[in-house]
Amino acid sequence: MSTFLSLAATVAAYLLGSLSFAVIVSRVMGLSDPRTYGSKNPGATNVLRSGSKAAAAVTLLFDALKGWLPVVLVRWFGVPYGLEEGTQALVGLAAFLGHLWPVFFRFQGGKGVATALGVLLGVSGWLGLATLLTWVIVAFFFRYSSLASLVAAVFAPFFYVLGGGVAWYADARVGIAIAVMAGLLAWRHKANVQRLIKGQESRLGAKKKA
Repeated sequence: MSTFLSLAATVAAYLLGSLSFAVIVSRVMGLSDPRTYGSKNPGATNVLRSGSKAAAAVTLLFDALKGWLPVVLVRWFGVPYGLEEGTQALVGLAAFLGHLWPVFFRFQGGKGVATALGVLLGVSGWLGLATLLTWVIVAFFFRYSSLASLVAAVFAPFFYVLGGGVAWYADARVGIAIAVMAGLLAWRHKANVQRLIKGQESRLGAKKKA
């Protein structure tokens, strides 16, 4: 029974992750499709390039929420049904993969930064805050969202291991899921890395070109 519930929760998490809120919010607010300008990435940073801070904020919130919700639901209600850390790892990773390859949007998704943050917050609020603070510090000093995301992704698995047994309970399966997310997030930023090297990467706050 627990195996079936774990599988069902994982599928549900993937479907939730497949909701591309950058596209949905932009449509609702009458903005251009974020896949047609800037980096063409359906994420909050690119939505910000539309000039609408409100749309970017709403996108960020919902993209993070869809990573956070499946994990905390398993944490809060899963134990009586045999759903523990292994299922937390599966649903978190599934939501992240749904964002990267959304079934509802022809598998053309974003880079997963906000959704990964939501998963980390679901695993532990302290873990999520430590990773978010890393992002904020790098973004503040260098003004590159991609660079901040890459650095935060690299540090997230280390934070999880270092804080295990101190700030949160660490489980190898969750650690592996976090490491996989970090690796995929870095891979999705390969074009950004090339632009950073060439000095062509857009800085935070830059609007889309006419």
